[in-house]
Amino acid sequence: MKATVVDLRYKMNDVLKALDRNEKVTIFYRGKMKGVLISSEQPRKGKKITEHPFFGMSSPDNDNSILDQVEHLRKGRYDDL
Repeated sequence: MKATVVDLRYKMNDVLKALDRNEKVTIFYRGKMKGVLISSEQPRKGKKITEHPFFGMSSPDNDNSILDQVEHLRKGRYDDL
């Protein structure tokens, strides 16, 4: 994709979508190439909902009450020390 400095200002959403598609974005200023933006290609940190500790807490085989489980999830980081 080719983009001008004005495109970066007014059409940044299109530039970001191009980066999501792993396209290189060439930046032009007054008709001359100034640089190239490339995607970082880092893996996303998204987790599945089933991996979250809150998922399945109301299942019939769970012995703790929901309030106890929520309290356990909300505990401070130094409570186990």
